[in-house]
Amino acid sequence: MAGIRYFTAEGLERLKKELEHMKSKGRADMARQIADARDKGDLSENAEYDAAKEAQGHLEDKILQLENELANARVIDESKMDTSKILILSKVKVKNLKFNKEFNYTLVSPKEADLKAGRISIESPIGKGLLGKKVGDVAEIQVPAGLMKLEVLEISR
Repeated sequence: MAGIRYFTAEGLERLKKELEHMKSKGRADMARQIADARDKGDLSENAEYDAAKEAQGHLEDKILQLENELANARVIDESKMDTSKILILSKVKVKNLKFNKEFNYTLVSPKEADLKAGRISIESPIGKGLLGKKVGDVAEIQVPAGLMKLEVLEISR
């Protein structure tokens, strides 16, 4: 069983839509593939049928995983967030001390991460390194390229 996961309202809605799509269109497509493969003859030597049945199993596993995730999902009330330290959904401005360059990030759940949009996972090395930090703190984060030092300049919601 998965632990509690926190989402934005939009992120939770996307997850619900993804699940509904898999249950409706995904299952219908899978049934059609199995029926098409079954129509091709002897099932004992039908690689298409075996592949379709295996894909169906993967789809059902993914549906079960999403259902468990939704059962443990909680929406964060941003109006009650503490902005004195970095938490999930905090919007932060940090300065990379090595390159003297500023970046803006929003810390989100792994399912909502999108680096191009400035949304980093709280489970990523940078996300983990920033959690709990306050304005003025310097986070020293081990990344594949070496030690990254980020100074926290602002925290908002």
